[in-house]
Amino acid sequence: MIQKVKRFSAGAAVWIAVLAMLFGLAGCSGEKTVTETIGDNVQKEDMLILRLAGGDTGLPNPFKHVPRGPGMSKMQLLYDSLLEKDEEGNIPWLAASWDINDDGTVYTFHLQKNALWHDGIPLTAEDVAFTLSYYKEHPPVSNDLLAGGNYIVEQTRIVDTYTIEVAFDRFDNNYLTKIGNVRILPKHIWEKVADPAAYTGEDAAIGSGPYQLETYDPQQGAYRYVAFEKYWGLKPAAAAIEWVPVSDSILAFANGEIDLINASPDILPNYQNNPEYTIKTAHSYHSYRLMMNMEAVEELQDVNLRQAMAYGINRQELVDKAARGAAALSSQGYVLPVSPWYNENIEQYDYNRDKARELLAGKTYSFKLLTDNSADGIKVAELVKLSLAEIGIEVTVESVEAKTRDNAVNTGEYQLLIINSGGMGGDPDYLRTVYGKGAKTIKGWSNDEVVALADAQAAERNEGVRQEMISELQSLIADEVPMIMLHGALDNFVYRQATYDGWMFRYDHSKCDHNKLSYLIRG
Repeated sequence: MIQKVKRFSAGAAVWIAVLAMLFGLAGCSGEKTVTETIGDNVQKEDMLILRLAGGDTGLPNPFKHVPRGPGMSKMQLLYDSLLEKDEEGNIPWLAASWDINDDGTVYTFHLQKNALWHDGIPLTAEDVAFTLSYYKEHPPVSNDLLAGGNYIVEQTRIVDTYTIEVAFDRFDNNYLTKIGNVRILPKHIWEKVADPAAYTGEDAAIGSGPYQLETYDPQQGAYRYVAFEKYWGLKPAAAAIEWVPVSDSILAFANGEIDLINASPDILPNYQNNPEYTIKTAHSYHSYRLMMNMEAVEELQDVNLRQAMAYGINRQELVDKAARGAAALSSQGYVLPVSPWYNENIEQYDYNRDKARELLAGKTYSFKLLTDNSADGIKVAELVKLSLAEIGIEVTVESVEAKTRDNAVNTGEYQLLIINSGGMGGDPDYLRTVYGKGAKTIKGWSNDEVVALADAQAAERNEGVRQEMISELQSLIADEVPMIMLHGALDNFVYRQATYDGWMFRYDHSKCDHNKLSYLIRG
């Protein structure tokens, strides 16, 4: 028996698009006026051009963007996926609807029939099948086709031009989200490319998304996207999006050079109680964490040392002084306290110097701590250094460019490392990614019980039982302290609603400027 699953149908999607065209322009008042030359004629039209702070995040295709949010989000504006995400969950996108077999291992996706690539060629099931096969041999920067280190697609079958059947290796609670997030490639371009990570042809950023790449200057960190006029879905909200180089984003925002900022606590009062501005606040779904390389430093394999460091760091001081109060303590079980999956009954390692010294049993240690050279990163590192010094652990702080620090996470060229990372929103299956089989984030640590439980929870259909499994995972992780979770900031996005009022938070992500639907007109 085939079960029909529709969060909303293709027909509903059409109605949303129609409503957006009829009413959505109300959210785009105050457009900037530009002059556009068409042939030999010069026309003046009021068109919205959104401008954001620039910075090089790589060529925006699935193989060459930087792995952090700004690179990912620029790529996703150019490339569509089977599903998208709004404030509440997954929604149909290139897949107008889908069917699921009884054991949850086979999905049949029914595609939109009017989707085009930016070069005008229709998008079909051939492109989806090709993408899933191509990514197996040539993994993209963000590979949603892996779970526990394994490739999740068992086989694909093209039913007809706009229908594809995807069989998975087993049932998994997150396979729909994973397959839905895969960015579809144009087969007619990439089937000719043997090394996609090195490919820089003129068609290297052709997707099927609502915007097209017009220019990219890696030296300036500048990008210009233009609306794809033949886009199949919701109407692009802007005629163009520009990421421009700015030396001071706050000043640039004040001067009207950019249209959105993530305001620090220091300057937030400048915009409060001012009708010109709208402020959107949410947990960042990020957390500062102290990473410990147990592969490079044998002493860090001692769980007593790791627990002593967790007790010995004054995390509330980090919230008060480094984040100026605009943050919340993170959980040593990794799942954030704002999550409905959070286990409040685990050991949280409240600041306790006496307990830390007891665990150290008179031993002293000396480590090098790597951080980025941002003011916040250095502040957090220096406060951690001062806390640990009080329990007999000497820390030498080294600050480097963020890209160098990020690269060290992968190469393992560090002893201790502080980084502020995200991906902590939505379903807690991220525990499997960070701590489970095949996880590479933590160097020199693994726990068989954690690995087994992380794998088992993914296939558990009973939500109550799965909740218990997620809670137990948090308890095991907190006991082991393979990373010391510090604090997570609150995001406070500020914008002028008269210029544009379409910014939104996704259910699993708080960055307004990273969310695809922020740039589309919705009903």
